Amino acid sequence: MTERFTFTLQATDGKARRGEITMPRGTVRTPAFMPVGTAGTVKAMYLDQVRDLGSDIILGNVYHLMLRPGAERVARLGGLHEFARWPHPILTDSGGFQVMSLAALRKLDERGVTFKSHIDGTEYELTPERSIEIQHLLDSDIQMQLDECIRLPAERAEIERAMELSLRWAERSAKAFGDQPGKAMFGIVQGGDVPDLRIRSAERLAAMDLKGYSIGGLAVGEPQAVMLKTLEETLPVLPEHKPRYLMGVGTPDDLLQSVARGIDMFDCVMPTRAGRHGLAYSCFGKINLRNARHADDHRPLDEASACPAARDYSRAYLHHLVRCNEALGGMLLTWINLAYYQDLMAGMRAAIEAGRFADFKAETEAGWARGDIAPL
Repeated sequence: MTERFTFTLQATDGKARRGEITMPRGTVRTPAFMPVGTAGTVKAMYLDQVRDLGSDIILGNVYHLMLRPGAERVARLGGLHEFARWPHPILTDSGGFQVMSLAALRKLDERGVTFKSHIDGTEYELTPERSIEIQHLLDSDIQMQLDECIRLPAERAEIERAMELSLRWAERSAKAFGDQPGKAMFGIVQGGDVPDLRIRSAERLAAMDLKGYSIGGLAVGEPQAVMLKTLEETLPVLPEHKPRYLMGVGTPDDLLQSVARGIDMFDCVMPTRAGRHGLAYSCFGKINLRNARHADDHRPLDEASACPAARDYSRAYLHHLVRCNEALGGMLLTWINLAYYQDLMAGMRAAIEAGRFADFKAETEAGWARGDIAPL
């Protein structure tokens, strides 16, 4: 395995890209979906299961691990990989999303962000340098700059202020990260839904010659069409030979549409969160297992799936577990959802390699449109 961080673009089909990120801890096949392991765990899953489903990399959260159990403690225990028994690549976010989502508990200035813990009210300071320090203590393989993410819609002046601050924080984050040959720090393009601000942000980040680039500040309240238009306007400015990561996205359709526009990496809590709330993603589209029509349905969710949870358990049993709030229901549906997401990514990778991505996209969309309407 390489001792360097490298990205190799292996095939393209239209704007869709098939590549590989290689790092000392492993190879990430792209397009890739990264399950979210907020507190060092992918909720309702064993990490061995996550790996077996085809996940090359998972995501950890700086803010939550900073609060519990603490980055210094994780470092003393051997780093996040050893702590969680995941020897493969890990990407950590910077805590920037919490700048937005926990706005009532924070103060922000040029230096950084001061948080009050949502757990006990203890005050913490998170600067670009401290965020990188925490990620170094966690020993993650891909680290993110600290940025300010704001909800849309917003006024242009506010979007521009946050974008310029994020650029200054990117410079400080890169300086704090330094030169780590086997690891990478990604910059984050901001600029809301304003095309010239997005382009300015992307151009200035590209000039920093970072190892990868992320598109942040999307899936925060804007319609999908706005998100896709933003990608179409922004991606041409970013270097083609560096990985492109769309943060916090999204539904299976979001992934399919974004890969078609040139995105390489994704993360989202959606498949795990939906599973814990009775919603399954499948080649038939979304299936709400709370719906009473499943109560007497002996069929599996998807008899063609390689995932035992989708193939071997009846819809009636899954419905029963969900309606009774049994923990097993959330576990099985999370397993089903992550399996479907990884199968979707594998299908896209194969289609790009074969030069038939457009056909794969149309076939997948047709399956979702048909839905699961077969009679019992």
